[in-house]
Amino acid sequence: MKKVHIINGLKFIFYAILLAFLGPIILTSSFKNQDHPFFLPILGISLIICLISILSGFKGIKLLMKGFFNEKN
Repeated sequence: MKKVHIINGLKFIFYAILLAFLGPIILTSSFKNQDHPFFLPILGISLIICLISILSGFKGIKLLMKGFFNEKN
């Protein structure tokens, strides 16, 4: 059991949870203001945040598994 991988995995999962709440909030806000000139940039930013949240969650789970099961890679 490697504590470094477990701690890093938990950090990634924590960031993923934060971004999982932040992304949809910004997405909802952008859809409420469709006539605003910044609609498309804010929509793009919110979609990128949602994607980063998903990827960060997967990386966190991968690091946790690596820490628990002592993978060599």
